[in-house]
Amino acid sequence: MLLGEVARRFHVVGDSKVAIAADLGISRFKVARLLEEAAERGVVRVSVVVPGGTDPERSVALAAALGLERAVVVEVPTGDDVVVREHLGQAVAALLEELLVDGEVLGLTWSRTLAHAAQALERLPPCTVVQLAGALHDAGSGTVELVRRVAAVSRGRALPVYAPLVTADAETATALRRDPGIRAALRRVDDLTTAVVAVGGWGEGLSTIWPAVAPHEREAGRRDGAVAEISGRLLDADGRRVPSAFDDRVMALELSQLEDVGEVVAVAYGAERTAAVLAAVRTSWMTTLVADAELADALLQLPPEELPGGDHGAGAEELPDGEGSGDGEGSGEGGDEAR
Repeated sequence: MLLGEVARRFHVVGDSKVAIAADLGISRFKVARLLEEAAERGVVRVSVVVPGGTDPERSVALAAALGLERAVVVEVPTGDDVVVREHLGQAVAALLEELLVDGEVLGLTWSRTLAHAAQALERLPPCTVVQLAGALHDAGSGTVELVRRVAAVSRGRALPVYAPLVTADAETATALRRDPGIRAALRRVDDLTTAVVAVGGWGEGLSTIWPAVAPHEREAGRRDGAVAEISGRLLDADGRRVPSAFDDRVMALELSQLEDVGEVVAVAYGAERTAAVLAAVRTSWMTTLVADAELADALLQLPPEELPGGDHGAGAEELPDGEGSGDGEGSGEGGDEAR
């Protein structure tokens, strides 16, 4: 009876050995011996649960290969995009709960994966949450709710952007940027301490902004070498910005603003976004990648000379148990299967 009570108080209730000893009228050394005995006799069984099915070894290898501070590789039991996004969202939530500290300014783009992350969050320290890009279809859908949800969990301030990601014309975008609320949100981009962005490819089904722009604008981006899209901004294979015909209609941060952000988490999934992720890595501002195993394997199978990190055995930061070492997604809404 005493053995079980000591084990319960220590492992389940969380009481200290000193408190248990005082309550039960025994020495703390006796408590320590009873805890050892409980483990030896199988009264206490220890199991390590890795959140979201993350693969720590592959995470460390991927971070080293890409030259990132950390990566989180998520094992997903099915290739169904909805399930993949849900698992990646859970991994992003766990990472944010681990990384964020009181007083941070957190920036978020929109993607279906990040919407899952917002729902999976259980706790965050107080922080300001900034919307980094508008929404597709209508100004109030998706992104605003995501930002508000994360701010509510942290009991911090939300700075939403009530605007579409891509406006009908440049004049509308200019007028919207004068709105006090939108101006306040976009100004805080320069104060970001952590940002989470979704990485999409530049092609049908790979970017949620693809259906929102005209066919000739899509093809112009391709001709100019675009392989990746983040918050409506295009990148070529070397991570350089590709100016687009719709740049002046996009309500979002400029990717160069991420260069001074201490922690930038990129989320992507699917082997078809390999080139997009490599482009994002080559920008130099990405610190962490959260990816599914399919995308991770596609990256790790590339010749070392094609990988920014080059050395698969060094350079990664190993995180605590249950987390990777540092979805294929772009931002905005619409194109449900894209991200």
